[in-house]
Amino acid sequence: MAPNDTLSLIWAGIIALAVFGYVVMDGFDLGLGILFPWFAKGEHRNTAVNTIAPVWDGNETWLVLGGGGLFAAFPLAYAVLMPAVYTPLIAMLLGLVFRGVAFEYRARTTRLWVWDAAFAFGSTMAAFSQGVILGAILQGVKVSGRAYAGGWWDWLSPFSILTGVSVVVGYALLGACWLIYRTEGGLQDQAFRMAKLAGVATLVAVVAVSLATPFLNHDYFSRWFTAPGLYLGAPVPILVAVCSLLFVRALARRAELQPFLLALAIFLLSFIGLGFSMFPWLVPGEVTIFQAATAENSQVFMLIGVGIMLPIIIAYTAYAYWVFRGKVGHEGYH
Repeated sequence: MAPNDTLSLIWAGIIALAVFGYVVMDGFDLGLGILFPWFAKGEHRNTAVNTIAPVWDGNETWLVLGGGGLFAAFPLAYAVLMPAVYTPLIAMLLGLVFRGVAFEYRARTTRLWVWDAAFAFGSTMAAFSQGVILGAILQGVKVSGRAYAGGWWDWLSPFSILTGVSVVVGYALLGACWLIYRTEGGLQDQAFRMAKLAGVATLVAVVAVSLATPFLNHDYFSRWFTAPGLYLGAPVPILVAVCSLLFVRALARRAELQPFLLALAIFLLSFIGLGFSMFPWLVPGEVTIFQAATAENSQVFMLIGVGIMLPIIIAYTAYAYWVFRGKVGHEGYH
């Protein structure tokens, strides 16, 4: 393997880590916003917001790292994919703006219902848009030469809508499990009920997307259902089933931390399955990791910066979660 290929794989791993970090850390607070209309006004809503108040804005650091890393390390893939998903990408950013502004203003206004609605709407729109972007990339992007050759609405399809809805229900599951872990009393009881419903919906969504993906216009089917991919990929659905059963048992025992960890495990396994389907493509069927990579000296230069900053980001994030650990009430942390 050439040195540049090794660097490309390292950068692909860094971007994958950043994307999964974003899904994990921003997923549960987006999920909390998705569930927000079903919380009782007053103490329950205030408690839910207090659980994410110290960390929600820092969670989005991972989105910047993933997007910036794709632009810097794989400029060809960035140039092809961005025009293909401009509409859902803009919708996602607007959703994040809505929820960010609402988060700050709901504590400084008498028209609380307006900002509560904006918080829920922005969270749902951001989550749905992320799923649509994923579906649009998975189903394929038209490329001519080194540029996007499709239309403005190519991203919109039954499959991308399915993935959009799947991300919404998946984030709702993370949000409910987060509240189980961080709250108590009536709100925790409600979170347990929500986790049961969201868990069933998430499992249905995972199965639906998994069954639909192999029939898209790429080599997904042969990768999953012919040797050696059949044997390499088989542990993923088996482990998803095992985690799902353990999740049901954890809810039945009213465990507090285990449901959240098991939900994260299901997301991780789904993420691994996604990587198994796509590798080594960045633009499925058109552009590989190695074709899209920038020059070797540029990758080395950026890798030095990431090598310095990434441990700092991880350490700061871990410290923030450690400081603001424990149960949360409507007036703040216990």
